[in-house]
Amino acid sequence: MLGTEELLSPPWAIAVAAVFGLLIGSFLNVVIARLPVMLERGWNAEARAILEQEPPADDTPFDLLRPRSRCPQCERPIRSYENIPVLSFLWLRGRCPGCGTSISWQYPLVEILTAVLFALTIWHFGADTTALLALIFTGVLIAAAGIDARTTLLPDQLTLPLLWLGLLVNIPGTFTDLQSAVIGATAGYLVLWLIFHGFRLATGKEGMGYGDFKLLAALGAWLGWQALPVILLLASLVGAIVGILLILLRGRDRNIPIPFGPYLAAAGWLALIWGDTLVAFYFPQGL
Repeated sequence: MLGTEELLSPPWAIAVAAVFGLLIGSFLNVVIARLPVMLERGWNAEARAILEQEPPADDTPFDLLRPRSRCPQCERPIRSYENIPVLSFLWLRGRCPGCGTSISWQYPLVEILTAVLFALTIWHFGADTTALLALIFTGVLIAAAGIDARTTLLPDQLTLPLLWLGLLVNIPGTFTDLQSAVIGATAGYLVLWLIFHGFRLATGKEGMGYGDFKLLAALGAWLGWQALPVILLLASLVGAIVGILLILLRGRDRNIPIPFGPYLAAAGWLALIWGDTLVAFYFPQGL
């Protein structure tokens, strides 16, 4: 894991990272909205093929680029000047100009979040190859967290490439040594796998999904096994607090599952930036 010494970038590099983050955040919104639909369509196509059924009559292409973005209510196409990160949302006052339907706050929030995290990443690592890899890590975490928050699904299309990329980038010891990365990937998966099956044996219920195992394995591959205790502690603490608040303030049904992926992603990003500091705080005697 990287040391606690931070490489401060010039202000222009941080500003460029923030602007770049706004643009990437706009794309991540597309991923968050469309990838679950793409997966569902793919699963349905596979089921029809197995059952030897004909495809639906309206089988138009649907991916991250097609069809053109449009209002889900009135299907009015979104014009290019209405798709400027954050500014268009403010200019349109959060409503579709065609039918007046409210535009989800998810869009500007994801864009702003991505801009802030990208700026902090460049501020911490400096403008170099390591920072570029950290930005990829950050972007995938945001997309995975957003999808899980919306659908309680952590797609393999995000978690598995993130896992393998983490092992590859640590061959030269970019964020941790390769041995720690391999152990981190293995331990990250197994620890939640054991908790999952232990909880199921004790209660007869499933407490989390397999996507959580793969996401924690990916975090272990990037940051090493040393970061896993801190990630689990932070994610569990914040998840428990949010869950209790939802039950007390909003009357949320306790039987409705709360996605764990966003908390794992947030804890993993904090460990990327301040991992050694957090490990020293929680485990002053060392791991």
